[in-house]
Amino acid sequence: MNEKLRLLASMMPENADAALIISNTNRRYFTGFVSSLGYLLLTRNEAFLLTDSRYFEAAQKQTSGCEVLLLSSLSKTLGELIKSKNIKNVMLEASAFTLNEANKVISIADENGAKCQTTGELDDLISEQRIIKTSDEIDKIILAQRITENALKETLPLIKEGVCERDLALELEYKMRKAGADGISFDLIAIAGEKTSMPHGVPGDNCVKPGDFITFDIGALCGGYHSDMTRTYAYGFVSDKQKRVYQIVYDAQKLGLEAVKSGVACKEVDSAARDYIYHAGFEGYFGHSTGHGVGLDIHEMPAVSPKSETVLQSGMVVTVEPGIYLPGEFGVRIEDTVVVSTDGCINLSTLPKELIIL
Repeated sequence: MNEKLRLLASMMPENADAALIISNTNRRYFTGFVSSLGYLLLTRNEAFLLTDSRYFEAAQKQTSGCEVLLLSSLSKTLGELIKSKNIKNVMLEASAFTLNEANKVISIADENGAKCQTTGELDDLISEQRIIKTSDEIDKIILAQRITENALKETLPLIKEGVCERDLALELEYKMRKAGADGISFDLIAIAGEKTSMPHGVPGDNCVKPGDFITFDIGALCGGYHSDMTRTYAYGFVSDKQKRVYQIVYDAQKLGLEAVKSGVACKEVDSAARDYIYHAGFEGYFGHSTGHGVGLDIHEMPAVSPKSETVLQSGMVVTVEPGIYLPGEFGVRIEDTVVVSTDGCINLSTLPKELIIL
């Protein structure tokens, strides 16, 4: 078994003989292999990847840390493993199973003398392991971040009066893929004017005009790992109100970054940014969490939210992204992705955050 699988096996409770993982993301995390179908069965000493004929040859060549078995039928292949390995209790990746899938696996286990645990405990163990990133994972996030930043720098000169949001989003995606990204982290946000008051506004045919804020919430995908960054620019000129709101968000984001440190609760980071915005007179205009974890999923643990009791640890990767959104007027958000360290954080974002008027 590889190191990741050995660690998970060591974390399994005494009342479990095996764990069954089916989500694409977690199978990739533990085996390094990408596929749309597969079952990863982990015992305390062995690991088996069950996949069909579409992926079998590739899995044999690319998979790390487990034996690859051809999946003739789930009932036969999984059933034989349960019986031959004398498995009596199987933990299921509960959040990944549909009800029908869970019932099928429970039935297969029962037919072969085993019981399934669907409490979600396995999901928690995996989340606990994935929340701390390895140096290799961080390197992939950094690569994705550099591609993201370069794409934005190359796109900014294209901004002029009359250019539409959709074209800016398409340019960004093209530049990311051309630079080597596997894809984009999410549907890229490139919005202007009044639409910037919508945190997850969708790029459309709206055109840039003087006096607009333009918000880019963007990220690239590299080796399965995501980047995430938001910058808000102005075009032509800004009003005094726009300047004031931008400065408040800028200062709040700085306070949030300064609060990030190993041993600090996530809710304290959220509070550092949120309280500043609220005290500046904008309570009710910052509705989302201050940040979230980033990795194989664009949103993963930990949540940097008002209620999150999770304590930051070195090696966690989180975003810090406060904002102010004024419906019918404009919005501002600034976001960096950082790696938590013992004495603060390492900011993976390098683009300037001061107000820039294009």
